[in-house]
Amino acid sequence: QVHLVESGGGLVQAGGSLRLSCAASGHTSSTYGAGWFRQSPGQGREFVAAISLTSGNTYYASSVRGRWTISRDNAKNMVYLQMNDLRPEDTAVYYCAIDVNLRRLWDVEEYDYWGQGTQVTVSS
Repeated sequence: QVHLVESGGGLVQAGGSLRLSCAASGHTSSTYGAGWFRQSPGQGREFVAAISLTSGNTYYASSVRGRWTISRDNAKNMVYLQMNDLRPEDTAVYYCAIDVNLRRLWDVEEYDYWGQGTQVTVSS
């Protein structure tokens, strides 16, 4: 079991920045993949960014590429999402997740463990 806790969400004006953190505990491993997803009311869970905890290779949705950065600190069992140039359409609940098989990191169905989510609201 892997337990995930997100933090860092909040209310920010358009153009602002936030940094989300995901703390992992339990059966953690640097061989896993980690991802961030988001969900707006009435919508499905959408891929945002992912990282291989082994290689550090990163993957981004086209909507956030160039604005946001995913990173990890394996020694601290932490994954981060630096979000710059936030837009009102980025408003959602953001979830951290772990994929123990490190396969299709953009696929929500691949993930095995999920955090409880943190709300991000961007005002115009």
